[in-house]
Amino acid sequence: MDTPSLTDYARLLYRLFHRFMQEKTQIEGAKRGRPYSYSEQGLIVFFMMMQLKRKYNFKAQHRWLSTHRVTCLMLGFKEVPHRTTLSRRYKALYPTLQEFMAFLAPYAADLDQGFRLRDLVEDKSLFKALGPVWHQSDRKQGRIPKKLRKLDQEATWGKSAYQGWVYGYGVHLTCTEAAFPVLMQVETGSVSESGVLDQKADQIIDRLGCETVTTDNGYAKAMRIRRWAARGVALVTPALQWVKGRYAEAYQRFIKEPEQLQHLRRRRTSVEPLFDLMAKVLGTTGRHKQLPVQGLSNVRTCLTLAALTVEFAMVVNSIYGLALRNVSTIEAALS
Repeated sequence: MDTPSLTDYARLLYRLFHRFMQEKTQIEGAKRGRPYSYSEQGLIVFFMMMQLKRKYNFKAQHRWLSTHRVTCLMLGFKEVPHRTTLSRRYKALYPTLQEFMAFLAPYAADLDQGFRLRDLVEDKSLFKALGPVWHQSDRKQGRIPKKLRKLDQEATWGKSAYQGWVYGYGVHLTCTEAAFPVLMQVETGSVSESGVLDQKADQIIDRLGCETVTTDNGYAKAMRIRRWAARGVALVTPALQWVKGRYAEAYQRFIKEPEQLQHLRRRRTSVEPLFDLMAKVLGTTGRHKQLPVQGLSNVRTCLTLAALTVEFAMVVNSIYGLALRNVSTIEAALS
């Protein structure tokens, strides 16, 4: 069976990104200002490569490009970008990566049944900040102990049922029940998953056009469930605390229906394995999944790029008839 090469991945991503930019220009109008010296699609492929090679230092990335001029030309770079340029452009990629992920979702929906957007899953996972932890008592007073070196001061404390307390950042991810990522938002660890879902609501309901979104109990709010139902989307959650009153009783009957119970079971085999795939792309192991970069702007790009890598790998896997959740093929081609 044929497997895609670096050139195959790059060509497809360039083609899809071109369509994405055409659609964006039709909606927002042409972008003003001088064109980029280094295209966004070229940088996305390059940073994907560096992520899979575990090269996160911009000086090391600059050195790598300097000794791989053929790859530099393939990416469309007329000259090797300076390390400060790489750093600046990396930090600025986050919103583009978010929008490109959202664009790929409806594009891929017809490729495979697992990519269909009818039934979605929402969840949050914590990733530990690179470096030592900043104890809350010190953090509240802005006090950094003398021996605490290389501290990520932008991270915050968050807690999950599985990971416990983690000093770091939270990934708020929307995916299909087959673990195909479609929407992504990265915040510091303390930011509430419930609040982020409200921020994503219009995009999930209007743009993706789903019928159900399955979540854990942390997203259960009576007004949100009723508000989403009024817009034609069923928010499926255990709702362990919402049990009193006629609306609560009706909802408890609803989530006990066989179809809704199946959605809740599928959630466990979709989003959690997807977080593991992202960790694999990043090369991070362990229960708390320690990040390879520091600072919110770097972390946002790093984690969203990992999710995009998984999403894009699944699209290519579908085209080539490979196992959907296999990221080893893209790792072999790009690393």
